[in-house]
Amino acid sequence: MNLTVFGATGGIGRELVRQALDAGHRVTAVVRDPARLEVTGDTLEVFRADLTDPEPLRAAVAGRDAVLSGLGARSRKDAGVATRLTRTVLRAMEAEGVRRLLVVSAGPVGPAPESDSPLDRGMRGIVSAVLKDVYADLSEMEAELARSGTDWTSVRPPRLQDKPLTGRYRTVIGGFPRKGRFIARADVAHAMLSMIDDQGTVKQGVGVAY
Repeated sequence: MNLTVFGATGGIGRELVRQALDAGHRVTAVVRDPARLEVTGDTLEVFRADLTDPEPLRAAVAGRDAVLSGLGARSRKDAGVATRLTRTVLRAMEAEGVRRLLVVSAGPVGPAPESDSPLDRGMRGIVSAVLKDVYADLSEMEAELARSGTDWTSVRPPRLQDKPLTGRYRTVIGGFPRKGRFIARADVAHAMLSMIDDQGTVKQGVGVAY
């Protein structure tokens, strides 16, 4: 496939690029600073852009089979960036008629499992309160997706870890795995790539966790 990855220098973005190249896909990595992209490959194109204007991004998404985004706030002070940058990506995709989009959101944005224990509910509540602005940003980003004409999927992980790829995790379409508290960034990327052709995930939020 011919894929474009936004946020390619972030933790999940780098894994998306690396794993997609390893799987034999052609990848366009959209970055602000090419020097920060540590991944290389014969089928990798590096596209420099600041994501403030959708017009220059049209060349980065035109003719692609899917677009994957690891864009999002890296701290509370960055709240708002996910909605703003995703909106730019959506405009570029819609201008080029590219439909398939997969993005990273967060577990607390979606519904909690009905069978969650009091401990899990309490932890979820604390995290949601501390990162209220970040999750509000992701909720608005998902609202932008819902208003768009794309075939989107929002992948919702819990706490992220820098650990090796396992390929073993649980997913719940429209919900979240019970007692799902952690997942490696590498496995989030793996899940996103595996969902590209999964029609059951189109226009859905998908919880993913160990």
